[in-house]
Formats: sequence, C-alpha cells, structure tokens
Amino acid sequence: MHKQTTISIIAIILGIITIAFPMLGVIAAADILGLSVLLLAIFLLANGVSEVEYNTTRGLINTILGIIMLIISLGLIFNPSIFAFLTALTIYLAGIFLIIIGLIIIVGNRDNKYGFWMGILGIILGVIYIILGTYIRNPLILGSLIGIWLLITGILNLLDDGYY
Repeated sequence: MHKQTTISIIAIILGIITIAFPMLGVIAAADILGLSVLLLAIFLLANGVSEVEYNTTRGLINTILGIIMLIISLGLIFNPSIFAFLTALTIYLAGIFLIIIGLIIIVGNRDNKYGFWMGILGIILGVIYIILGTYIRNPLILGSLIGIWLLITGILNLLDDGYY
C-alpha cells in the first residue's frame, strides 16, 4: 500500500469518526491546542531564563509570557471548560487554519488532479467555519465541518492516480 493511500484512508476514518462524534473533534482540538501552547511555553521559559543575562527586559518578557502560556496550556489539557472560554479565538484560528491549508494544497499539490478542488474546499469550509462559529457557535456543527473536510479530502486523494 502506498503512503498516499494510507494517509487517505486515515483521513477518511478520522472524518467519519469526527462526523459521527463531532465533540471528539472539539475535545481533540483542546488537547492539541493545549500541547502546542505547552511546547511554546517551554520554549519561551527556556529562552527567557537564558536571555536574562544578555537582555534583561526581553528575557523577563519571554519568561512572563512563558509562565502565562504554561498556565493556559495546562488548563486546556486538564480542564476542557477553559477551552469553551477560548472558543471564540479557537473558532477563528480553526477557520484560518483550514483556509491556510487550502491555500497550501492549491500551491503545493500540483501533482494531484484533485489538489485544486481540495484546496478550494479547505478555503470554503474555513470561511463557513468562521461564519458559523461567529453566529451559531454550535460545536457539533463545527466539529462536523472538520470531519467533512477530512472525509472529502481522503476520498479525493484515493481517487487520484498521482502522489503528493
């Protein structure tokens, strides 16, 4: 089995799971966001502590930001209700990420005959995600949008004869 086929099947399975259980996408998003912020916090803390000797102001700012981000990341990972507090920002970020992924697919996926349409789909669903997130704020619908994107992208990849 080609790597492309494996990735496509994984996308289809994740899409089906996310559509069937849309809250899993939201919970997973909180954990992924929490882990990302945690890694950034660790970097800022290490950088801030090591930089204090050379540039006190920048070192202190990095350390303070690192501590704030560490607290936020641990809250996101261990207390999903904090995610609800940050949902407004997360909605925009998730939509923006879908748009960026769509643009990347359009530019970087020239070998895939469906690459253009997968990119357009990412852009359209990103815009819809932002609009629905702004007015509806229903995590079931938002989680389903991500599942739909995964499912369609996986199917289009399977239908394609080329590789990434």
